[in-house]
Amino acid sequence: MAPHRLGPAILLMLLALTGCAATDGGQGGIASAFAPFAQKGAAEAGPITLPDGVEWVETVTDTQKGIVIPYSKYRLDNGLTIILHEDHSDPLVHVDVTYHVGSARERPGRSGFAHFFEHMMFQGSVNVADEEHFKIVSEAGGTLNGTTNADRTNYYQTVPANQLEKMLWLESDRMGYLLPAVTRQKFEVQRATVKNERAQRYDNAPYGLVGERVGEAFYPADHPYHWPVIGYTEDLNEATLADLQHFFLRWYGPNNAVLTIGGDLDPEQTLAWVKKYFGGIPRGPKVQTVAPEPIALDQDRYITLDDDVALPLIYIAMPTVHARHPDEPALDVLASILGDGRTSLFYKNLVRDGLAVQAETGHPCRELACQFTLYALPNPAAGVSLADLEQRIRASFDEFEERGVLPDDLARVKAQIRSRLIFGLESVSGKVSQLAFFETFAGTPNYIAQELARYEAVTEEDVMAAYRRYLKDQSAVILSVLPEGQDIAPASAANWQRPAPPQASAPTASLDYRAPVDDFDRRKAPPASQSVSVIPPMIWRDSLDNGIPVIGAINDEVPTTALTLRLNVGQLDEPLTKLGLAALTASMLNESTEGSSNEALSNRLDKLGSQISVSSGNRYSSLTVRSLTENLDETLDIAWERLFTPGFDEADFERVKSQTIEGIRAAKKDPSSVADQVFSLTLYGQDNAFSWSDAGLEETVASLTLDDVRAFYAEFYRAGAASVAVVSDLPRGEVMALLSPLEDWQGDRPPPTPMAAFPRLETGKIYLVDKPGATQSEIRIGRRAMPFDATGRYYRAGLVNYPLGGAFNSRINLNLREDKGYTYGARTGFSGEREFGRFVARAGVRTDVTGPSIREFLDEIHLYADQGPTAEEVSFTRQAIGQSTARDYETPRQKLGFLSLLQTYDLKPSFVEAQKRILDTLTEAEADQLATDLFSEEVTIVVVGDREAIADQLSVFEREIVLLDENGRRVDEGS
Repeated sequence: MAPHRLGPAILLMLLALTGCAATDGGQGGIASAFAPFAQKGAAEAGPITLPDGVEWVETVTDTQKGIVIPYSKYRLDNGLTIILHEDHSDPLVHVDVTYHVGSARERPGRSGFAHFFEHMMFQGSVNVADEEHFKIVSEAGGTLNGTTNADRTNYYQTVPANQLEKMLWLESDRMGYLLPAVTRQKFEVQRATVKNERAQRYDNAPYGLVGERVGEAFYPADHPYHWPVIGYTEDLNEATLADLQHFFLRWYGPNNAVLTIGGDLDPEQTLAWVKKYFGGIPRGPKVQTVAPEPIALDQDRYITLDDDVALPLIYIAMPTVHARHPDEPALDVLASILGDGRTSLFYKNLVRDGLAVQAETGHPCRELACQFTLYALPNPAAGVSLADLEQRIRASFDEFEERGVLPDDLARVKAQIRSRLIFGLESVSGKVSQLAFFETFAGTPNYIAQELARYEAVTEEDVMAAYRRYLKDQSAVILSVLPEGQDIAPASAANWQRPAPPQASAPTASLDYRAPVDDFDRRKAPPASQSVSVIPPMIWRDSLDNGIPVIGAINDEVPTTALTLRLNVGQLDEPLTKLGLAALTASMLNESTEGSSNEALSNRLDKLGSQISVSSGNRYSSLTVRSLTENLDETLDIAWERLFTPGFDEADFERVKSQTIEGIRAAKKDPSSVADQVFSLTLYGQDNAFSWSDAGLEETVASLTLDDVRAFYAEFYRAGAASVAVVSDLPRGEVMALLSPLEDWQGDRPPPTPMAAFPRLETGKIYLVDKPGATQSEIRIGRRAMPFDATGRYYRAGLVNYPLGGAFNSRINLNLREDKGYTYGARTGFSGEREFGRFVARAGVRTDVTGPSIREFLDEIHLYADQGPTAEEVSFTRQAIGQSTARDYETPRQKLGFLSLLQTYDLKPSFVEAQKRILDTLTEAEADQLATDLFSEEVTIVVVGDREAIADQLSVFEREIVLLDENGRRVDEGS
């Protein structure tokens, strides 16, 4: 958890709700700010021979002005649109199939079908056996997933380049041959899985129902955005197999899809494969263009939601326009001015003044309608009510009207959009996603120039006009989230009630299955072509005059730089009475400096489009930098200012400390976070600082002073504890010159803090944290294990665990998720540091199957220890992990992670070759012996759930049930 923020349960959910000050494509910018940008690694398409039935539409090359993703666009006779992007910089390809259908295409009373169908598309088709899709992609060394939103559903895989034909076979088989393979059993299992997902991400998550409640009040009952993408449980319960089949036949035709492929490909061969596998799939019903459906509110609608949260929340939503409306860019700029970051009015008026621990705005846009969203979480120390916050928000509107738009406002937004766009080109998946998005929603992949022009045209007058038209004196939905059991008033009494759910209407017309016509045998999966060659990045090593080691790698595909300055100081160096001190110190380095306010620093960074952050973990504190290389020198100036001259301002300290405490309180409301914390304490004991959350405990953070932070900084932030890793398109010499300001830094690192002895593992107990009313139980089962070792027992343990619980199609996930429908996902795995490690099996499961889920976990682990993996599982592991290395070094962040690994464990790059030898020579006998050694040991069990609902289920294990609180301390049942 970032200690200067609220916990992830709050932050991630709210970010998803508010979006960012950009279009729903996540891109935008200013055309005049771009120099011609030819992306290295991209190949210009030459003339090729097209297969029959494939029509060329257009080719866009990187010789055009501005930022361009080169591509060629084609279309099949059945309406399938194909986009190819060549990039030979890495031996991999990314395949994306986007269907222009999301929850907005559902019928009232039948919500959740688009998302439900996303799940069904992974359950096999006529020529791909049940549960084989994930196995095939994993064994090919790939990664895959699917996503659904209100407007589209997409499926994607990133695989080694030699697996492309197989991916096209897979995607085409489920496009053309899914329905005949759908069975009642598959339908019911995935219905249960989707309900588990809803319980985990919405019903059982703090603030998880905010978006659902706001959408219901914001949109009329028959509006396509009225219901949540996940759907209502009642609608999922009422869904029939016939409903599902109709949804597929209506929307999943090739004429409603875009197939985008990018990476190390041969265009002529790729088109031949596309024609072979997709050409025989019949066209679906005609899909009409969807007209925008913006809405208007006749009065403010106040609603309330009681939730198991630590802090109340006020959330305001106001109707605006729709995606790609002429006023959208101006509204995005307005959102940035009002509530995006430390330069915003919301930050100044609510967060900096201590009234709120967090306050932001956004303008998330979708195909049919957009919202202007604002939220704030009050600071309990300030004693303000939600009504007070609403008044302050409205006063900020008035202040903006008087203040107007400043030149820096436009400069910040434009620079951020520009850098975000370039960062998005660092991976082939990012480029493919961009092309697919614009083709689906703008009708052309080459929309970036138009998008840039839209933002280039925004003026101060446009922003003011947008404010007056869409925000000033306009009605809104105002939601108050109230913590259960606390006497807290809403912003205003509720004046709107949830309507009765609409009755399901019948499908508009019956549709028949359209069988494809092929001229080849689909039952045979195509083989992989010649194996790809994977080479880790070439690295260089150097050191500064004061001894700070530097490790680097060149990445010249995009003009960006990623850098980490890491200090060997973290939570391990905290006294138990000052838990959270390392994280709080790191957070203070994100605040003002001796010479600049944090608002001034943020303004400078935003105008550069750069990112700098300081964070702390168990062993290390890190200053990370992400910058366009052209702005690197100015960005590093700010980084060094933060590092060497922190202001340690008292007002900053009190605000950050208050935010940290509220984040700790929020984490206690998140069952998954609680389970992780308590499990760590059972393994390593309460006398080791690293057993606790990096943020610390509420009482220890409350006792910290600014003098504690100053002393910790002075003692540990020294050159002798520092190292640097950098990935850039700059050569070594230029990088070292930019790092020269670090050479004046001095000081040796103090001796490391010794660890306390670990407690005896209590394997005869179940540790239970009671969460009354929880719809799911969080389970953690495990023990202490070996520390990290790149080429020893630790690495081998990871290999042997892979078929048990490391892959999606592992024994445990197939059992609990796919076969029984108990959970949204279940995993097992080893993790380790230098001195210690752990093995953990984990899942969030339905409350009514908590006991049976634990039994399945234990039985699967014991069976694996007794019998070991099969020969097929060993072969699968060798193939999946061996070929996945093609994806390991693509982006600057991946390369930076590789460099950091070398630094952390004093490794040489040759460890990669050693791992390959171990993997290639892994035998069934060796794996069997390892399984016996690794999984025969007794385990401890932690459960976070509704005690009353699960007590009888836990009693069958004949283990003592020990009640704990969220901090792992025993609860006196008599108190």
